[in-house]
Amino acid sequence: MPDTTTDTVHRRRDTPPPRTGSGEAEVLRGFLDYLRASAAAKVEGAPEPRVRTSAVPSGTNLLGLLNHLTFVERSMFLGEDVTDWQATFQAPPEDSVADVVARYRETAERANGVLDRCADLGAPVPRPRPDRPAPSVRWALTHMIEETGRHAGHADILRELIDGTAGR
Repeated sequence: MPDTTTDTVHRRRDTPPPRTGSGEAEVLRGFLDYLRASAAAKVEGAPEPRVRTSAVPSGTNLLGLLNHLTFVERSMFLGEDVTDWQATFQAPPEDSVADVVARYRETAERANGVLDRCADLGAPVPRPRPDRPAPSVRWALTHMIEETGRHAGHADILRELIDGTAGR
């Protein structure tokens, strides 16, 4: 945790919510991309080893949150199996902060490629494995906004505890 007697809060310029078109898909995707960018920005440039160290009893750490969000995106939009969700909260020790951020951004880009082909929000998310039921695109987008927003908030607090960086 930062020592408040010597550390100062480093303010980032807040990024306001996105201006989107008025269509439902544009609004949902605009907010998801906004939250994705916020979550990645919270992790980007965070110092080792503190980015992997938990400052809370649950064991949650900043790098692990972004690693987890990568797996959630892969599961939801790319149809990948995750057998141990708890393990996704720890980034591999050999991966740098830049590696984890790049993997998250690449996964979001691949997920957006899937979403680009989805014209009907009520249709199921396309899955590479047809034997596995899929939620509607609308449900998946709403869930990912909730999941990403929740963890972006956690990341905001954890980053401030690491080095005093605050803001969106």
